[in-house]
Amino acid sequence: MLPSADPLRVGHVRAGEPVSSSLDESSAGQRRGRRIAMSPSEVDAFLREERTCRVGTIGPDGAAHVSPLWFVWDGTALWLHSLVRAQRWADLQRDPRVTVLVDAGVEYTELRGVEVSGRAVGVGDVPWTGLPDPALDEPVRLFGDKYAGGRLPADSRHAWLRVVPEKLVSWDFRKAG
Repeated sequence: MLPSADPLRVGHVRAGEPVSSSLDESSAGQRRGRRIAMSPSEVDAFLREERTCRVGTIGPDGAAHVSPLWFVWDGTALWLHSLVRAQRWADLQRDPRVTVLVDAGVEYTELRGVEVSGRAVGVGDVPWTGLPDPALDEPVRLFGDKYAGGRLPADSRHAWLRVVPEKLVSWDFRKAG
């Protein structure tokens, strides 16, 4: 769960930006954004529940590359278990900036999601060997429980990436009324 003292604001405001108090169109949009934003506990529950994210990286030509991937959330960071021979991995080795989108809903009034922007940092062996590594104990356990029936075997094709949110935006259109 995101701690309330964390400088990262949940909603449509970049961390560290002042919130406008004027009543212009911009602040009206911000008020709506805050009204439909998820609370920190809602963000936490949503990221623990959903199974697929979309990972946006920057390709060698500067174009966006977006790919689906399974993930886990440990309460402070997203963990991605990525193929090391993938465009995503090559992009992140060159430029670690990443945006990850997790969304759900079919009808417009059901749409909800979380967008996390930050830097992807490799953790552990590349590729992951499965040898004990205290830094990976929690994500391996969470991933195994969520996707692999409790145990995640190493396959010499994947490695771990950790994304700590530098910016987090959330929305839940069910709150719009």
